[in-house]
Amino acid sequence: MENRAGFFMLQPTGYTSFIPKKLPPEPGIRYDNELWKLLSDADRKLGRLDGITQILPNPDLFVAMYVKKEAVLSSQIEGTQASLTDILNADIVSKKSFDICEVVNYVNAMEYGLNRLKEFPLCLRLIREIHEKLLEKGRGSNRNPGEFRTSQNWIGPAGCTLVNATFIPPTVNDMQEALSDLEKFICEEEDDIPSLIKIALIHAQFETIHPFLDGNGRVGRLLITFWLCTKKILTEPLLYLSYYFKSNRIEYYDRLMAIRKKGDWEGWIKFFLRGVSFVADEAIESAKSIIGLKEQYNNILRNNNTHCINLLDKLFTNPFVTKNRVAELLGISYPTASGIVEEFIALEILKDITPGQQRNKKYCFIEYVSILNRGTEIEDV
Repeated sequence: MENRAGFFMLQPTGYTSFIPKKLPPEPGIRYDNELWKLLSDADRKLGRLDGITQILPNPDLFVAMYVKKEAVLSSQIEGTQASLTDILNADIVSKKSFDICEVVNYVNAMEYGLNRLKEFPLCLRLIREIHEKLLEKGRGSNRNPGEFRTSQNWIGPAGCTLVNATFIPPTVNDMQEALSDLEKFICEEEDDIPSLIKIALIHAQFETIHPFLDGNGRVGRLLITFWLCTKKILTEPLLYLSYYFKSNRIEYYDRLMAIRKKGDWEGWIKFFLRGVSFVADEAIESAKSIIGLKEQYNNILRNNNTHCINLLDKLFTNPFVTKNRVAELLGISYPTASGIVEEFIALEILKDITPGQQRNKKYCFIEYVSILNRGTEIEDV
């Protein structure tokens, strides 16, 4: 099985690159009892996730927040030091501006891709367009956004070279052939491969081909969401595996290398399906928590004026506010807005996050942010 996924070839200049074989793998995927169970569990949990979005008070808002969360998680895998709080909070620390820019680019790429898929198939052209949006500005904007590489790249620790790289993807010529084969596999409608297994194969193959100078991991993770929406497995883009990949980063890379070195597609697929179930469960619990939180405070505010209910709704759009911002959002005077904010503080809906500051004080809907923040905390470095 060693050459099942491809083979390593010594190049004339002395380094050894990998040449991937076409998908699907040969011999085919071995469906043992464990794999069937993992596939069944993942399908069932995706169905539950899709169902719960139908009863959310504002599904578009939930989706928008989850897109931001995915953008943060996927960018953190690449070393970006920005949290979801940074993205939602308008007062960004200047030293994080490049990190924030990367996350915003990811959100834009996600939204662009989802809109394009309404009129255009998932293909190499669209992948290049998404990549261009992803690296539009900030770090990586000088790494040929929207263009497949025309030189050799490699994967490994910071400062490594072709000589001591952990993995060297296909040469440019081999890459072009592999991309063409991958596009045919993506667009093939007649195969009988279950959709979740097919996207597991596509993601791993894309990461092996590594067709861009920068942004391969993020584009590869975006492809998972785009595929699920294209195949109508999800009506809303709510399944994001970055949370799982970040939590299991070492195993993620080890599973990909096991495909290349040992042809272990089954081990990778099982890992991937466990991830689908894991993040589906997490999204379902987050949705339930948000529904419960909204009902809890709607009941508390039931006898208050409509401005209070309206502010609560606005806080689910952006949980960070100032008194001036509340006045602007609700179309009321500053004194009235100040009174409502103070009432929300007394009810412990809002918390002052600028204690000791006399001017331009900012307040946060802490409970809501805590639900959204799961898994996005910055790790100590």
